[in-house]
Amino acid sequence: MGESLLLVAHGSRDPRHARTVAALTRRIRSARPGLPVATAFLDFDPPSVPDGLERLARHGARRVVVQPLLLTRAFHASVDLPGALRRAPASLAVRQARVLGPDPLLTAALERRLHEAGLRPGERTATAVVLAAAGTADPEAAAALAGTARRWQRTGWRAVRPAFASGGTFPRTEDVVRMLRAEGAERIAVAPYVLAPGRLPDRIAAGAAAAGADRLGAVLGAAPELVRLVLRRYDEARAGALALTG
Repeated sequence: MGESLLLVAHGSRDPRHARTVAALTRRIRSARPGLPVATAFLDFDPPSVPDGLERLARHGARRVVVQPLLLTRAFHASVDLPGALRRAPASLAVRQARVLGPDPLLTAALERRLHEAGLRPGERTATAVVLAAAGTADPEAAAALAGTARRWQRTGWRAVRPAFASGGTFPRTEDVVRMLRAEGAERIAVAPYVLAPGRLPDRIAAGAAAAGADRLGAVLGAAPELVRLVLRRYDEARAGALALTG
């Protein structure tokens, strides 16, 4: 089998999470015929990362690019995943690709979801966007989200502000919606900056509804922009490995 791609998602008790990862995996396989693509999870869902690597080795893989389906380089990408990769079979050459964010393809996918939710292209300049992430205790990840919001605002939105769903991280989605309304925003859209459904995305949706947001985008899911981004990260990691060995 030679070279393979292992997608690693966070995992969730919510079965919608694994179904969404499976849909993304199918689209990636369709976009790159001949590339073996497998999935693993850091928590909750099987297989674990070591089990996923073991399966690939048993099927003849010799080199594996591991792509974190994570939007920021927080604890999971910088500590959990590298720790799991140290348990890879000795027969595998394993290379961890970069996390997905930040990247313009992610904001393109967010815009796709907002348009699917009913936001028209001509409403951009009158619309303030809440960029709602799951939440993080990592200051570097929070700063990355704020940077994504600033860059996205420069593409013509009235405003783009970050928000968080988890209880220990502020501001919350509903707080930012109300703040933007108080500042005179004519239209407010909430863009969930999350890969798949689950408890925290549900909290984002509840906050948007409670504060009266005008539009709520769906999660990123299997958006075509995400497919392109995953394969770009794979190609970057593979090129880096070849440069090191060549």
